[in-house]
Amino acid sequence: MNALLVGSLSLAAIAGCEKKGDPISAAAEADKQEGIEVPSIEETKAIAEEAFVYGLPLVMNYAVMQEFAVDKDSGQFKAGFNEIKNETHVATPADTAVITPNSDTPYSICWLDLRAEPMVVSVPAVEKERYYAAQLIDGNTYNYGYIGTRATGPEAGDYLVVGPDWKGEKPEGIKQVFTSTTPFALTLFRTQLFNAEDMPNVEKVQAGYKVQPLSAFLKQPAPAAAPKIDFLTASTAGIKENFYEYLDAALEFVPATAADEAIRAKLATIGIGPGKTFEFKELSDEHKAAVLLGMKAGDAQVDKFLSSGMKNINGWNVGAFFGDADFFKGNWLMRAAAAKGGLYGNDAIEATYPYTRADATGETLDGSKHNYTITFPADQLPPVHAFWSVTMYDGKSQLLIENPINRYLINSPMLPELKKNDDGSLTLYIQKENPGADKESNWLPAPDDTIYLVMRLYWPKAEAPSILPPGEGSWQPPGVVQAD
Repeated sequence: MNALLVGSLSLAAIAGCEKKGDPISAAAEADKQEGIEVPSIEETKAIAEEAFVYGLPLVMNYAVMQEFAVDKDSGQFKAGFNEIKNETHVATPADTAVITPNSDTPYSICWLDLRAEPMVVSVPAVEKERYYAAQLIDGNTYNYGYIGTRATGPEAGDYLVVGPDWKGEKPEGIKQVFTSTTPFALTLFRTQLFNAEDMPNVEKVQAGYKVQPLSAFLKQPAPAAAPKIDFLTASTAGIKENFYEYLDAALEFVPATAADEAIRAKLATIGIGPGKTFEFKELSDEHKAAVLLGMKAGDAQVDKFLSSGMKNINGWNVGAFFGDADFFKGNWLMRAAAAKGGLYGNDAIEATYPYTRADATGETLDGSKHNYTITFPADQLPPVHAFWSVTMYDGKSQLLIENPINRYLINSPMLPELKKNDDGSLTLYIQKENPGADKESNWLPAPDDTIYLVMRLYWPKAEAPSILPPGEGSWQPPGVVQAD
């Protein structure tokens, strides 16, 4: 799902097609006859490029929602709307719906339908030593709120999640009200797992996560149910071929705001928007080429941001690009890069994510060519209140990789089993082959191909040494070094 690049099209395909007003489709030709201006080839390409950048997070989120909550035959289905699915395992290579999946914490997943009435999210008391967080994400991929160890404390509580049109007052017994910008929203619970034997304890915590309608919480009659929706079928694997059709469908459930009014007006000129049906097959050959070139250019913009839009520290990209609507302030490129870099990432104060595809010298990480090491100097492990990890992904798909010891990451709960060097430093071995019995405890298996590494610092410390603010903090991740 990561590689959303379109097949290369020759620029010659649109050469000689610069005549303003060339028909986009039969419908567009009718518009032209009625005096409605039809975008030129050049304009169509530019709009398609903007549409890709603006729409990438919405489309990725819509496809995941389909696979997780709508299509029971998707192979990734979790549960219907307003039902919690507790995962009793951490992510493995079999989990392919969301790129760069977190394999540190078992997830509990709930897609909320807020159309008929608000929903109450309840959490149990969780021991202070165990980190947990309920991340509230809407259809814009904005993180509109948090419940959990850092945000609200370890005590039990009931919290209200409302849709964009709700106007009520906070009911008695509710600790806080969170407002989603969209009627469908995702709640992701992460519960810390200390080791394999700890899973029964995690399951006890998960059993305390509850979601119910406000009317049930207040013991009042329920309002009329929201109408059934025939969602456009979508899958993460189908994004490349159906991007603009999926965007039409996603925009049905993303209310327009002042921030995106202009871009959505542009999209409408090439048939993209709520209630519209983007029919790629009906476009003229010239406009098909323009749309595909625009999509490719938009994806290149996103890749460029991911490779250069962050602060480079010892080869790691460090920055903050997840947050709420106020955080993004209409920066659609940053929002798209955030989604492609790792959909559903946390705000920096909840978790910070240094990532890299290169070693400390800037050379691409490739497990087929080199062995690597990462060495944390003595007393310079990542400074966190909760825990940290380094996770290995396939460089092309950004998914976890099969390996002979089923190890996808090394994290701080594993420290008692890891071997330190004589000077107190800690070296991780990043390679495809087992480094030997004396080093296997510190081995992070790599693919026989390109590598994508993500470091996760959960609840990073704010006081020095700290990675905060991301890219400017006093603590820096050590570089990846060739070990050949």
